[in-house]
Amino acid sequence: MTSRRSRPQKPGPGQESVWDYPRPPRVEPVEARVTIELDGRVIAETSRAVRVLETSHPPVYYLPREAFIDGSLQPAAGSSVCEFKGQALYLSVGSADRAAWFYPAPAAGYEELADRVAVYPGLMDRCTVGGEVVTAQEGDFYGGWITAAIVGPFKGAPGTWGW
Repeated sequence: MTSRRSRPQKPGPGQESVWDYPRPPRVEPVEARVTIELDGRVIAETSRAVRVLETSHPPVYYLPREAFIDGSLQPAAGSSVCEFKGQALYLSVGSADRAAWFYPAPAAGYEELADRVAVYPGLMDRCTVGGEVVTAQEGDFYGGWITAAIVGPFKGAPGTWGW
């Protein structure tokens, strides 16, 4: 356990702490417009995203598959398993290999993720929530989107796997 974890930041007005997020994770709708840009163009845009909130993680945004422009998502090698959501399969997004994932048959309680795709924001040119450009969660496994509305510290950086 690192000292960074022992001192969660106190949220200010209008903010939330990732340390107040639940475990197991919760899925909730997002009212804001969410956009994803890659290769110099908008490849996805929606007002029907959901986000997954899990203790110590910035939210992961899942967009309806139909929000992506035709041909921007291609199957990619590999899969992973979430103890809560089930087996994820990977997708390449435009020029970015294995830059997205989805749950073809989400576990009970996560059915809302069916037909939705999440992307690693650090592999995109730009992702926005309500017009705010997001910062990618550190590390190469989690795909959290950091906005000014959340505070950490966030799992993902070197030394945080044991949290």
